Amino acid sequence: MRYQSVPTVLVCAAAAATAGFVVTKVHAAEYMSVADSQRVMFADATEFVPLVVALNPDQLKQLAERAGGPPRMGAWRIWQARQGSNLLGYVVADAVIGKFELINYAVALSPAGEIRDVEILAYRESHGYEVRNKPWRSQFTGKSAQSPLRIGDDIQNISGATLSCTHITDGIRRIAVMAQMALAKG
Repeated sequence: MRYQSVPTVLVCAAAAATAGFVVTKVHAAEYMSVADSQRVMFADATEFVPLVVALNPDQLKQLAERAGGPPRMGAWRIWQARQGSNLLGYVVADAVIGKFELINYAVALSPAGEIRDVEILAYRESHGYEVRNKPWRSQFTGKSAQSPLRIGDDIQNISGATLSCTHITDGIRRIAVMAQMALAKG
């Protein structure tokens, strides 16, 4: 069998005609809504009451010093998980940048500010979706603002998902410190 070569001029013309077009793969997965995560993390709750928590400038400075990195600006998205008049805990919804895209997640906290559970709500990166696996998320259970909450210290990394693991862990650490400052009933 004899092969004919394609003239270089045609290859260059085809490349020039597609200049400016970038083909990328999008790997977005919406796993659950905040409301779904609330029901999963606090199955016994009869209601979820929105709670407005906006830290003042001094608290934001303290949060940045204690949690490391810049504080989250604006009001936090928080709900009290209640069963009648009994406070079961809190659900905090947040988002961080993975490598390039937003990762939405929710953290369940006890009334004392300990982490009960973490759920990944949406993951849009092409790699690192393993952060949604229960064994990785379970590393946070029982931790609080007194825990290091750092990759390589008390939280293990996932090969190929270093930025996602690090940024989610940083976000959860900020939530734990905020919870101790503004939510914990002691």
